[in-house]
Amino acid sequence: MKNYLLLLILAIFAFQACQDSAQKPAEEAGNEETEEIVDSLRLEGEKHFKNVRQLTFGGDNAEAYFSFDSKMLSFQAKNPAWGADCDQIYYMPITGYEGDIAPLVSTGKGRTTCAYFMPGDSTIIYASTHEADDNCPPEPAPREDNKYVWPIYDSFDIYVSDLDGNLVTKLTDTPGYDAEPTLSPQGDKIVFTSMRTGDLELFTMDIDGSNVQQVTDGLGYDGGAFFTPDGKKLIFRASRPQTDEEIKTYKDLLAEGLVQPTEMELFMCNVDGSELTQITDLGNANWAPYMHPSGEKIIFCSNHASERGFPFNLYMINVDGSGLEQISFDTAFDAFLVFSPDGKKVAFSSNRNNGGTRATNVFVADWVE
Repeated sequence: MKNYLLLLILAIFAFQACQDSAQKPAEEAGNEETEEIVDSLRLEGEKHFKNVRQLTFGGDNAEAYFSFDSKMLSFQAKNPAWGADCDQIYYMPITGYEGDIAPLVSTGKGRTTCAYFMPGDSTIIYASTHEADDNCPPEPAPREDNKYVWPIYDSFDIYVSDLDGNLVTKLTDTPGYDAEPTLSPQGDKIVFTSMRTGDLELFTMDIDGSNVQQVTDGLGYDGGAFFTPDGKKLIFRASRPQTDEEIKTYKDLLAEGLVQPTEMELFMCNVDGSELTQITDLGNANWAPYMHPSGEKIIFCSNHASERGFPFNLYMINVDGSGLEQISFDTAFDAFLVFSPDGKKVAFSSNRNNGGTRATNVFVADWVE
């Protein structure tokens, strides 16, 4: 679902930043040519990145999340060259995949989103629509009011598959949207977004799908949640319609299975939903939050500084809302930054180095404090 914001970028860009069209960097380190390519992927001002490497080449690749041992990445991709007309789930080593296609984890049917390694790194959790239809669900038609919207497919449920693509279990089976699952660092809890109450709220469950607990209950779209490093709190992005007109618009769109993601802020709460706190008040779309390993800062994506809706870049902010710092300096799109469990590396998605195309690719880098 979060990957749909990529479509906003594609829709409003009349051009793309044409940066280095370097070929896929060699795996071997130590030669001057490789070092030159690596340096070219780190943009001016990106002092927290080092040894930036590109792992995918073409299509829309996003939401890459590390395995518990920090050696692999799960990710979603829409790449016609791989036979995927809508997002499917794949995985690869942090050095990149071998051959022409990354290993497929999902069924190859329907649409999928938000894949995360389960404890033991032999299975992956993700959401999929495949049980309702083998085909990709239809995307929203252009609206007369020109509003940009995300579809909320009520056929999304949450599944676990092994790395060979065999379904292991289905964790949700309620009417309506169940998606966006992520795991606690301790590997004992899952947080996800669900429509089971009639609004898009956060819920938690144990990793076997039991002990489902509602976390949020405010009107608006609560999603993209992650646990803090100690597993005691959640960070997430949310829309919060306030005026009568905003509330009506939100409810009318939701009745059509749609949301409008152009105004979102970051929030934090305890895992049980208590002590809800708004972190940002920047305006525009602030989303895809992830905790810094210290537990004291949040990395997120935002276009708050953009007058025309783009670019989207990465920012870091203290959990009390102070100390805003820009992390990436792309002219187009950087998002979905996550840390490896050992805190040494980051993965993110970016339009950089796409040769002037609309491709969004997965990158990894060493993190520099």
